[in-house]
Amino acid sequence: MNTDQIQGKWLQWKGAAKTQWGKLTDDDLTQAEGSADKLAGFVQERYGYAKERAREEVDRFLQDRDRDERPI
Repeated sequence: MNTDQIQGKWLQWKGAAKTQWGKLTDDDLTQAEGSADKLAGFVQERYGYAKERAREEVDRFLQDRDRDERPI
């Protein structure tokens, strides 16, 4: 999934991200602006994860959102 796709769906996914990572603030999610890298940085910072773990969690989150929206 590319950055344009993420940004286009970000408003829909912000709530799911807040549910997934409750320690993220609304400001964090607004600043992420649909950027997987920025989101991973906030997850890493708030949860104290290693960079790789934060990126893996964000990638999995985005894959799950993409899979949920595909027609069957």
